[in-house]
Amino acid sequence: MGQFVDLKSADGFVLPAWVAEPDAPPRGAVVVLQEIFGVNHHIRAVADRFAARGYLAVAPSTFHRVQPGVDMGYTSDDMQAGIALKAAVEGLPAPGVMPDIQAAIDYAAERSGRKVGIVGFCWGGLLTWRAACTLTGLSAAVPYYGGGMTTPEEAARQPQVPVLAHFGERDHWIPLDSVQAFDRAQPGVEVHVYQADHGFNCDQRGSYDEAAALAARDRTLAFFDKHLG
Repeated sequence: MGQFVDLKSADGFVLPAWVAEPDAPPRGAVVVLQEIFGVNHHIRAVADRFAARGYLAVAPSTFHRVQPGVDMGYTSDDMQAGIALKAAVEGLPAPGVMPDIQAAIDYAAERSGRKVGIVGFCWGGLLTWRAACTLTGLSAAVPYYGGGMTTPEEAARQPQVPVLAHFGERDHWIPLDSVQAFDRAQPGVEVHVYQADHGFNCDQRGSYDEAAALAARDRTLAFFDKHLG
């Protein structure tokens, strides 16, 4: 259903993005932000599923500035490699990878002619939160278990669009008390906590939780229907 296309950031940097288009004119567009494993089979499948629901989906490679062609699985070695790549991107001079996400938003808006939402997982959830607070052209944002977004520094940001946030109660990467503190600091954000671990949406990981994934999916689709339709 999808294919890779090249996007160009404001500084002229060119990066690939997986683009999945619906069969009919799109009802809206969704930017899909990767975990620390690259635009791999799972992220491409997520984009394809949004396209099947009628949305133009764009998944930019947010690792491309530090390493092209990242497409990993979920072994312990992949995890360590992904953590190192994330650290390399986070260590880039400001504004880092945010212009690449802006390029994906702009492409999605132009290609679809409709409103644009953004969804991201793990590190992509953190980037989704930052995009909701700092980028333009968005109408809704849905971070899934955004690693780091519940720190005081991130929780102090102010989103410019409606935000729906999903977290796992048993997530050892994101302590539940930090999620509760984030919820108190952001009363305008719709926060849901599931009886699940980190990565509960990914059906290729041991932490996959079908009940949580389906409940979060239904809420996400309803949220996008409301704000992008």
